[in-house]
Amino acid sequence: MGHCQSAGNHHIYAARAQRTGSGGCQRQGWPASETMPAVDISNLIQTVLIYALPVLFAITVHEAAHGYAARHFGDNTAAMMGRITLNPIKHIDPIGTILMPLLLYFATSGAFLFGYAKPVPVRFDQLRNPRRDMIWVALAGPASNFVQALLWGVLLVVLVGSGVGERFFIEMCRAGILVNLVMWAFNLFPLPPLDGGRILVGLLPWRQAQWVSRIEPWGFFIVMGLVIAGVVGSLWLRPLMDLGYAVIDFALTPLIALLR
Repeated sequence: MGHCQSAGNHHIYAARAQRTGSGGCQRQGWPASETMPAVDISNLIQTVLIYALPVLFAITVHEAAHGYAARHFGDNTAAMMGRITLNPIKHIDPIGTILMPLLLYFATSGAFLFGYAKPVPVRFDQLRNPRRDMIWVALAGPASNFVQALLWGVLLVVLVGSGVGERFFIEMCRAGILVNLVMWAFNLFPLPPLDGGRILVGLLPWRQAQWVSRIEPWGFFIVMGLVIAGVVGSLWLRPLMDLGYAVIDFALTPLIALLR
């Protein structure tokens, strides 16, 4: 592992979905004709405004967290390339962060969105203990998303408890929870180049780790195939997000009781 690799090459960072009453994730969409999906422009603008800040925070902190963790464990590659920053411009990929989500939005009438940010460069051979520290570097990104989801939940509870009924801010908080839980859960999927794949490689015995790491050149396409087939959503994303919502609900219970 002497070459420069990236921590978490592709990250889902937004989805047109909302939590159902039972804690699940329900797809939303708009009426479409048989030939061309219809897109409500006002709905599009509203959605973009609601999701813009949560998405920017989610991808920026996620990528910066990888860089901070790598530097902490001995690799300064990201720092030298200016990637340990909360400036979102440094992490935005023109195609993966902007063009692809917009194309998918219009192509599916908002039913499915996918995007990714620029991967943070990490030289695992520069880490003090490569196999162990690789786990922490990979885990830093999803962990930052879960913390953000919790913070958006705190803000939501405070707004509601303070009597703030402005729908825009309430929906933005809900979007912040959703976006970050999607990134947290999806990136933990145990297949390289996702963060979960890095964690798995670090945990497995050497021979098995080498076998899993060889999947990486095709990992993204395998993951996308599993996403399209519904395997990732039904068997991984939805159960993990339900767990994430349950944990956040439990963590916010004292605050909710305090503000009543």
